[in-house]
Amino acid sequence: MKMLDEATRKKVLAVQKNELTEHFIYGKLAGSIKDPRNKETLQRIAGDELDHHNIWKQYSGTEAAPGKVKIWVYYLVSIIFGITFGIKLMEEGEEQAQKTYGALAKVVPVAASIAEDEHRHEKQLISLIDEERLRYSGDMVRGLNVALVELTGLVAGLTLALQNIRLIVTAGLIAGITMSLSVAGTEYLATKSAGGSRSPLKAVVYAGITNVITVLFLIFPYLIFTNIYLALGLMMVNAVIVIFLFSFYISVAREIPFRKRFPEMLLVSLGVAALAFGIGYLARIFLHVEV
Repeated sequence: MKMLDEATRKKVLAVQKNELTEHFIYGKLAGSIKDPRNKETLQRIAGDELDHHNIWKQYSGTEAAPGKVKIWVYYLVSIIFGITFGIKLMEEGEEQAQKTYGALAKVVPVAASIAEDEHRHEKQLISLIDEERLRYSGDMVRGLNVALVELTGLVAGLTLALQNIRLIVTAGLIAGITMSLSVAGTEYLATKSAGGSRSPLKAVVYAGITNVITVLFLIFPYLIFTNIYLALGLMMVNAVIVIFLFSFYISVAREIPFRKRFPEMLLVSLGVAALAFGIGYLARIFLHVEV
């Protein structure tokens, strides 16, 4: 093999290590799932990564050690948030890798073909992965949106109208539970009417669980603080956190622009809350609500 200068050799070692690390990530994920089609797809990607590692090894002449922390981080992220999300999140970092391949191609011509293979073949294989939770992401979005828009608006209005922490929490929890049951019923009927391969019961589970978790997270500040305005402020902070995390999840998993989705959800949720807060203020003044 052509002798490489030290700077180029370091770049080769870096991509070699990255290929080996991703080989172990894909292999570990393949061993954690039962679906034979998805398992085979992940094993094929893992094999490709190992082949790329072996090619780079011929140029570096050095054994590379995989990044153990990166392996466990992406493995856990994939187990918690789904394999599709974990893999696409990992591929988000490929932009820098593509730049490195471009620089290496000037010295090591094989880098160009590896980069092309990485981009084309892996995209094709990743598109073959059929993950259940991604098929029900629409139900999760609806469950989350209902909790965010309706509960933040309701609690914001009640905060100013009632100004009693116990009454606000009681009304919020009752409304939240009713909302979760309503979401579950709506998803069941909608999915059953639509037909297709999606299970109505699974749609209920995904939408219902997302809704319940969001409701509890939003109402939590009212359970630990006695100052209603502090609790309201923290609830809105929690709402922003939920919107940010879920917008990021959907943008990666569904390849939807984050910069478009996040402001939209934020504007709707906080706009409704602000409007409800104003309605609560007017109700307290004109209806002479005294608690």
